[in-house]
Amino acid sequence: MLNGTKRFITNAPEAGIFTVMARTDPAKKGADGISAFLVERDTPGLWVGPPDVKMGQRGAHTADVVFENCRVPAENLIGGREGQGFKTAMKVLDKGRIAIAATAVGVAERMLQDALRYACEREQFGKPIAEFQLVQAMLADSQAEIYAARCMVLDAARLRDAGENVNLQAACAKMFATEMCGRVADRAVQIHGGAGYMAEYGIERFYRDVRLFRIYEGTTQIQQLVIARNLIRSGKIYG
Repeated sequence: MLNGTKRFITNAPEAGIFTVMARTDPAKKGADGISAFLVERDTPGLWVGPPDVKMGQRGAHTADVVFENCRVPAENLIGGREGQGFKTAMKVLDKGRIAIAATAVGVAERMLQDALRYACEREQFGKPIAEFQLVQAMLADSQAEIYAARCMVLDAARLRDAGENVNLQAACAKMFATEMCGRVADRAVQIHGGAGYMAEYGIERFYRDVRLFRIYEGTTQIQQLVIARNLIRSGKIYG
């Protein structure tokens, strides 16, 4: 019997089935008492709230998923036994963090390309603003950070493909790439000037959309904790 509310669930308005993490053993604290279930949308006691109105990423619909005395059959328990929910989630979390980091790199590349094109076309004082050294500095910083993030993503992905534990590398890549993407977005708006604040230009939407990268799949602060705990546990750095 499930009771509770899950917030900000991506694709909830369209989903026909949900993977639900729930505490099945209140006596066990932490991760041990959590189990994972598959719950179909038409299960009695499950209902989906209205779509959220968000600052950005409006193409990815989210909503609350509410459970009120929602009875789930035993065969819907993922893994066949209780208490495996957290472990199940951890199996996909590192992959998800690498994927978000890769997405951040791709979006940052697009934003830098747009900023570069605008800087080369927009003229001020009789010459393209790309010739101004402080504009060049923003372009250069963005390119260097994108390159660094791309290398991190590729390294983490190769290690995961090789079957290695990439908890540390995935957290590093996710933290750096998403923070980098936010900085590139800010510089791109700055290079566009007032035009960057207008919906007419794509950078305005990107600026809103990329803010979420630093929140989902674990906030930047969570990644910092994951990285630090890995270092302390192993007693050595990765490099």
